[in-house]
Amino acid sequence: MTEPAGTDEHKTEDKPEPTLLEQMGGVSGLLYSSVPIAVFVLVNAFFGLQAGIWSAVGSAVAITVLRLVRREPLQPAISGLFGVAIAAFIAYRTGSAKGFFLFGIWASLVYGAAFLLSIVVRWPLVGVIWNVVNGTGTDWRRDKPSRFGYDLATLALAVVFGARFVVQRWLYDSDHTGWLAFAKIAMGYPLYALALLVVVWAVRRSDKRVKALQEARETEKADTEAALRLKYSQRPNEA
Repeated sequence: MTEPAGTDEHKTEDKPEPTLLEQMGGVSGLLYSSVPIAVFVLVNAFFGLQAGIWSAVGSAVAITVLRLVRREPLQPAISGLFGVAIAAFIAYRTGSAKGFFLFGIWASLVYGAAFLLSIVVRWPLVGVIWNVVNGTGTDWRRDKPSRFGYDLATLALAVVFGARFVVQRWLYDSDHTGWLAFAKIAMGYPLYALALLVVVWAVRRSDKRVKALQEARETEKADTEAALRLKYSQRPNEA
């Protein structure tokens, strides 16, 4: 039996938007992100640094292959593999297990500073990134409530990165490698998810406001054009 025209299109339109958890790779993504860290700490404790490094990299590669075979989103796995590879290289070069966490610590500082600076220069990165990706222009910057919302969302992410740096740097300096691994996992996706709640609120609020403002401008423009057509279409009274 032939399906009516437009069925596929209707199904596409009815497809629900991915949830916050799904955008982060789902529950499996949360678990996979902690596996290389846990593997590194455990193997390093029992078999030494070299074994820990290769085990961490191997587990990250295995996760990437598993996601590929299962046709799951690859972006989280590839990002994780890239991060683990850099962390493993630093640990190898420094000859210290805690060096495995050094890249993430300083990356948190850089990210946090970038987000804060973007607020100071009145180009909050959350707003910039979202609207560049979606090609929606810069109307949001001319709307103060929208920009304020993006300021809050950007600040939330800056706080997350700043907290990661302060806590993990202290643990690094104190040589608490085990607690450093715990902090990296606990202050990863869980804190990131809390900040993303603010991001989602800011995005939805701004999108609604910008859409309403654009519709108001279009209506005003249409009314002006109609008034001008009416004015110039009227003929002067004959003498």
